Amino acid sequence: MAALLVSPTLLVLGLVIAYPVLSAVHSSLYSVPDIDPKTGFIEKGDPFVGLDNFTTIFTGAGDRFWNAFWNTSFLTVTSVILETVIGLAMALIMHQGMRGRAWVRASILVPWAIPTAISALLWRWIFDSEGIANSLLNTKVLWTTEGFQAQIAVIIAEVWKTAPFVGILVLAGLQIISQEVYEAARVDGAGPIRRLWSITLPLVKPALLVAVLFRLLDALRMFDLPYILIGAGKESVETLSMLAQDEASNVRFGPASAYSVVLFLYVFLIAFAFIKLLGADLLGARDEAGGKKGKGGGARKGHDGGEQGARKSLRPVAGDDRNRQKEATA
Repeated sequence: MAALLVSPTLLVLGLVIAYPVLSAVHSSLYSVPDIDPKTGFIEKGDPFVGLDNFTTIFTGAGDRFWNAFWNTSFLTVTSVILETVIGLAMALIMHQGMRGRAWVRASILVPWAIPTAISALLWRWIFDSEGIANSLLNTKVLWTTEGFQAQIAVIIAEVWKTAPFVGILVLAGLQIISQEVYEAARVDGAGPIRRLWSITLPLVKPALLVAVLFRLLDALRMFDLPYILIGAGKESVETLSMLAQDEASNVRFGPASAYSVVLFLYVFLIAFAFIKLLGADLLGARDEAGGKKGKGGGARKGHDGGEQGARKSLRPVAGDDRNRQKEATA
């Protein structure tokens, strides 16, 4: 019965994920048709070359590939770090009980609701030589040309666009934290920073890890924002996705598929390492607890364990207060 119920989902996943991946792997084993020296016409069909396309990536086209690889990694790491910090700050602001909180939440989510292509066009106008950015900075920086400033422009636009996504996921994690933990911390004398470090961050860690993982997977496939904002063929912002698209647009589908397969493996390894190294408590501990407690027990145990850990981390504060009270009494 379980296999029967899961089979529709597996069928859909096979159609939208497994088939394209296998098709890309198959295409990567073929090259571009060459001219037949006997007839002078283009050969029919794509010639089978095996792993030659992958070999070319790391040899003949190595400089361009490694440039795109490091661009992708740099833009991903930098933007995700900034998005995590800003998104966490947004979530803390949206979680506060204040007048007009609904309007604040709606305004913060506006950038995420704008399509990426439209967002790239807006920032292209902002970073124009006569745009708002140069007017505010009183400079004449050519943001959309080759150079480090182009990477800065892409990072700013990417962070503005996707930081609200991190904020909304972290906000969902904040709303399930019991207020009793904060009240106990206040009674024990913990200040706002101590409550943030010892209570909020440990208990919101599962939601924060999910947000960071989603953003890593999405940022590694970055294409439309730098392609529209800066343009194609710019060495300073060319990513692996842009490299694969450039090969495909020139009817070199074999090399393009090879680049796509390499990008897929890169994303897969990053996701696997992230879950293994940082998400072990998010998946493994919860499953282990679920096996002992039954359905729902693992999640509850993990949450209760986090609250107990937060209380333990605040015990030194309570002990210091009691010592100060004894000294005052003496």
